[in-house]
Amino acid sequence: MRHLIILTLSILSVHFSYSQINEIGVFAGGSNFIGDVGATNYISPNQLAIGGIYKWNRSKRHSYRASIIFSELEGIDTNSDDPRRIQRGYEFSSQIIEFSMGIEFTFIDFNLHTGEKLGTPYLFTGVSVANHDNHYFLNGSQTPENTASWAYGIPMALGFKTNFLGNFILGIEVGARYTFSDELDGSIPDDKFRQQYRFGNINNNDWYVFSGITLTYTFGENPCYCVE
Repeated sequence: MRHLIILTLSILSVHFSYSQINEIGVFAGGSNFIGDVGATNYISPNQLAIGGIYKWNRSKRHSYRASIIFSELEGIDTNSDDPRRIQRGYEFSSQIIEFSMGIEFTFIDFNLHTGEKLGTPYLFTGVSVANHDNHYFLNGSQTPENTASWAYGIPMALGFKTNFLGNFILGIEVGARYTFSDELDGSIPDDKFRQQYRFGNINNNDWYVFSGITLTYTFGENPCYCVE
């Protein structure tokens, strides 16, 4: 029995070591915010966003993916097309650190071991969480609360990637994050004793968007892809 267990574990470990390929690299681009303060353009990067990304390619059509991205969200009412926001004149900035993980689906088989130049559109979705400082507006000015919160959300990204040079993969993507929070822009204070300073549409939560490029390096053995 002991020998059977050892043999089984050995087979599984060999299969596992040959059944994956990894990607690790960077994301660089910009961010823009969509909420109760500032412009409401869907894709309009105005602050730098940079981070790291890791993928485990489970098959030719999907990968498990995780990332960490640093950025600063900014909203300026005078950049809006809404006359009421322009007249109000609020503006804010808030640094965030976002962690996300989920699944990336490709539209075309993306087998990295064919030796061919490949390219495919892809979709990414999963879950995200962003840490941000809390603030509110007092007499029209951004006022810190000296606390921080986590904004949970759903990332939805569309991109295109290609293995343009050896083991390097270049991608370009636009990824919107719908959050379950309305606190990122300070329209709803985190402190319950400051709720008299809330404003805006309380029925719409905050969004932010990352637009940029990814550059990853692949490593690992040839995968024994799962049956699709």
